[in-house]
Amino acid sequence: MLVTEEILGDVKRRLQAAIATRRHAMHAPVVVDETGDARIMVLRGVDDGLATLRFHTDARSPKAALFARGAAATVLAYDPDERVQLRMKGVARIERAGPMADAAWAATSTMGRRCYLAEHAPGVPVAAPGATLPQALGQRRPTLEESEAGRTNFAVLLVSVLEIDWLQLDSRGGTRAVLRRAGLDTPWQGGWVSP
Repeated sequence: MLVTEEILGDVKRRLQAAIATRRHAMHAPVVVDETGDARIMVLRGVDDGLATLRFHTDARSPKAALFARGAAATVLAYDPDERVQLRMKGVARIERAGPMADAAWAATSTMGRRCYLAEHAPGVPVAAPGATLPQALGQRRPTLEESEAGRTNFAVLLVSVLEIDWLQLDSRGGTRAVLRRAGLDTPWQGGWVSP
């Protein structure tokens, strides 16, 4: 088996498991923007060709404004049990409307939608600590109808992956592979590199 097929298969398996299982170590990787700001985000989707990773975000957040301009992004995930680190680099974009954003919103539970009902955008100074949800929703799940008000604040963050750096640590020094492609419609190339 070619190194590209072996590594791509492993990455795909790990990411699909992370999406399906909330307790998977790679369920919430670190997403780093081109300024170096890092945040933990829940991985919501990955396509079969490992071309695009999908996350959900508040459209009012500073990261949404940055990624809406097509900023570079790095997604870092680590599985401590298997000692595998994935660094995936690419270009991010934001979708607030359209079939993908609509489908993602429709698949989001009312409790997940609750996050987008906050009265203030992320990072805005507030007078007291805590969430800025409407008082009526402070202690309960919104109804489906109530949750629809959050749709305007919901966005999909898509990272188009152009490089995968796969590292498995072990007592012998580890094993590492780096794969790259020029664009989403070009094949992956690369191979084993020194860890």
